[in-house]
Amino acid sequence: MTKEELAKMFDHTFLKAYATDDDFIKLCQEAKDMKAAMVAINSEPVKLCKELLKGTDVHVGAAISFPLGQTTLEVKLAETKQAIQDGADEIDYVINVGKAKMHDWDYIEKEMQEIVSLCHQHHIICKVIFENCYLTKEEIKQIALIAKKVRPDYIKTSTGFGTSGATVEDVRLMKETVGDDVLVKAAGGIRDWKTCQAMINAGASRIGTSSSLKILEEFEQ
Repeated sequence: MTKEELAKMFDHTFLKAYATDDDFIKLCQEAKDMKAAMVAINSEPVKLCKELLKGTDVHVGAAISFPLGQTTLEVKLAETKQAIQDGADEIDYVINVGKAKMHDWDYIEKEMQEIVSLCHQHHIICKVIFENCYLTKEEIKQIALIAKKVRPDYIKTSTGFGTSGATVEDVRLMKETVGDDVLVKAAGGIRDWKTCQAMINAGASRIGTSSSLKILEEFEQ
């Protein structure tokens, strides 16, 4: 793998509540310089980041119902629609984890189906965030099986705001469950090349991290 190929796996991330325009200007410049896949942001600054990244192939990714996922499907769809109108190229939405804990799989499937369908109507990449730290292995597998049926573009381990982030074990389980039908994004706690490499080896095709520059530096060394 080359440095350029690794950079193309990064969703360069800034999702803090205190993010200002200056933070987004810096984030987008870094993403441009390294030629990252995407900047991962909340939905409000999508317009700004789209403008900052104009003329590049770096995508703007909006996080929906972030980080808790505890909004109604209608609200998630409205936020997704608005983000797409504002210029989002990719959507990362958080499932309703409570419904997953209740094993209301019909709800999880309906939510996934409607958000994925809305994204794909607009040719937008859709990623489904599980938030694995709150789920059992069997629950992770069940949601992955639903994804295998619904076909989002990616399933994703974590928001980075839960009690823990991505684990190699979870990435491997998710990838083994969906096979080649859906890609896997690892996110949360990936701050060095060693961890990043382990996630890739386990089956991750995208890496969500705010430590992209540090990881690339370590990779080069």
